[in-house]
Amino acid sequence: MRILAIDVGTGTQDIMIYDTEKELENSIKLVLPSPHLYISQQIRETENDLYFTGEIMGGGKIKKSLLEHMEKGYKVVMEPTCARTIRDNIDQVKSLGIGIADDEKDYTDFTKIEMGDINIKKLSEFLLGYDLEFDFDEIAIAVQDHGYNENMGDRDFRFEKIREKVSHPISPLEFGFKGEMPEYFTRMQAVRRQIKSEGIEKLPLVMDTKFASIAGMCYDEVASKLNSFIVIDIGNGHTTAASIENGKIQGVFEHHTSSLTGESLERYMKRLASGEITHEEVHEDFGHGAHVLNPISEIEKVIVSGPKRELIEKTNLDWHHAAPGGDVMMTGTIGLIKTALGR
Repeated sequence: MRILAIDVGTGTQDIMIYDTEKELENSIKLVLPSPHLYISQQIRETENDLYFTGEIMGGGKIKKSLLEHMEKGYKVVMEPTCARTIRDNIDQVKSLGIGIADDEKDYTDFTKIEMGDINIKKLSEFLLGYDLEFDFDEIAIAVQDHGYNENMGDRDFRFEKIREKVSHPISPLEFGFKGEMPEYFTRMQAVRRQIKSEGIEKLPLVMDTKFASIAGMCYDEVASKLNSFIVIDIGNGHTTAASIENGKIQGVFEHHTSSLTGESLERYMKRLASGEITHEEVHEDFGHGAHVLNPISEIEKVIVSGPKRELIEKTNLDWHHAAPGGDVMMTGTIGLIKTALGR
């Protein structure tokens, strides 16, 4: 069985091609710039009005690049779907000075840029250039999706859906969507539409990046020998942690990385493990929140991943850098692969 796993992060998109007939360590791996960085570069290098088509994607630096482009006197027009990359509320997009495409207008002279988290065509051309066949039994993709509800802010809505999912102790693998998926996960839905538009009929497994990472960390060589521990992904934007016992998530925590110090991180992790942490204390500290079903018996170790993972070194916690398959960059992709195999 061949699996293509793509984990789209803020800094990089990490790609692994896994074949169940080979050792995991012999998988083909790629670490490439995140798609929003490539599109931002296109914007900066273009001296012309811009017209955007395509899908909702991770915004990253795109909004900043667009505002700078308009400050130079250029027009920016976006089709309604991809405009939601900037803000889900189209009126808020318009308020920035960005035009929404009108079928009755002519945009022939505009430079066109296509948006999207996934570019299967470009990836297939790259692999075929190395005589690697582009034929997979399963495609699994992770993106971070806050979800969208017009009556609730992104921060609150995201954690509300996490809390609903962890209504009982569950395996991290259960965060993967193989079949039906709620419409409010707009970015994940966009990924599925992109895959279909590339001529691939097989429905891809999709997953939030944070829970793909949490799943992958549980298969680290050290973590796999533990029973009661914490896994924590310290990302560029968000830090997400889960307390694990008997292979199941017992509690979850999410905060903004920039708001955390070594001292506060250590305090939160200890309170997550003991079950004393409250949603209110994290939310009032401008984090997303916390939700605990059960305390865990002890913190045998803290398994850590993510580009800002050096923050853990400022704590007194007993930690270990996750490297499932021997690679710290492939935590999310291995989480996707394990989820695809497990589901």
